[in-house]
Order: sequence, then structure tokens, then C-alpha cells
Amino acid sequence: MKLKVCGLTKLNEVQELIDLKTDFLGFIFYPKSPRYVLNHLSLSQIYGIKHSGKVGVFVNESVENIAAIAQDAALNFIQLHGDEDENYIDELRSILNSEIKIIKVIRVGSQSIEELQKTINHQRTVNYILFDTDAKAFGGTGKTFDWQILDGLEITKPYFLSGGISLDNFNEIKKIEEHPFALDINSKFETEPGVKDLQKIKQLYEKL
Repeated sequence: MKLKVCGLTKLNEVQELIDLKTDFLGFIFYPKSPRYVLNHLSLSQIYGIKHSGKVGVFVNESVENIAAIAQDAALNFIQLHGDEDENYIDELRSILNSEIKIIKVIRVGSQSIEELQKTINHQRTVNYILFDTDAKAFGGTGKTFDWQILDGLEITKPYFLSGGISLDNFNEIKKIEEHPFALDINSKFETEPGVKDLQKIKQLYEKL
């Protein structure tokens, strides 16, 4: 499984993660997030990070702003974490650099298996799906959902697993029959919002 570390705000931590060969580096461009990257780094600083897995996380942002930020920060992936529908994604795709891949988040809450499957089936033009715990805060809550629900779904795209992944529950991930393409970690590997606990991340790498 690959690894994405999300909510990055510090260049020195980014460099350490690059040295660890972290696959995806997540930068949150949602102003209401406590990990809002533009409170800490400029677009030119993010542009200067030499890595092929830079992910920009957006929540109900305009397609024009996403395309502009993607260009100015040299993003490789766009993660849509809000209520973006198929029409929105088609419009974004039409103005986005064709090399940039799209990850669509499906927030898992009280839906039935049938409702979740319908949502998955609608993700025809994205490259990846990311399953996260449903929350008003749009992620970063440290809460898990019932991962076993994934075994009852036909998942048609490679998927990221997110939502409260920690060293304590890592072994539960192995019980999922259709393994994730990548894990997406955040709040359980921090000392405070946006400040990563690199020792814990190294311990996770040992488990991986």
C-alpha cells in the first residue's frame, strides 16, 4: 500500500517525508480547515517542492480557483472533498491540465450499501476514490467508519482509505478483502493540527 500524508504546513517536514519516500503529500486549500496551507506556505513555496505526488485538497471551491492554484503550486492531484457532482467534475476536467489526476472523496456515514454503491458508480471520470468518515468538518476528525462495509461494495477505481487511521488500528486494515491502493493519514500522526509526528509516521512505515 502507498502512503499519503495530508495536512502538511511545514517545509522541513515535507522534506523529511520526501526522504522517507512518501508517495503523496497532501496540502489543504480549504480556508476553514485548521490545516489551511496558505496560512503557512505560499503557492510559490509549494511549487518549489520537487515531488510527483503533490495533492491539493479542496472543498466546494470554484473550478477556476482550483485550476489556478493547481498551476501556481504545480499540483499533480486534485482531491475533491466536498459536494462536487459529475457536472462539476466534468467542468473542472475541461479546464485542468490533462496530466493532473482527480481524487473524489466519498464520505461514509449512515448510507446504506446501495446508496454507497450508487455514489461509487457515478464516479466515472475521476482517477481515484477516497473513502473518509462523514463529518461537518470535511475530514481531519480522527474518527473511523466501519471499514468492513467496503467488502460489500464493488469498487471500480483504486481507492485511498482515510478517517482515523492510527498505529493502534492499522492491523484492522489488513482484514479488508479489497485492499486500499493507499492509506491517507492525518490527525492521528500529529502533535497539533498541521504539525506531524514524524516518529509515528516512521513506525507506520515499519508496519507497511
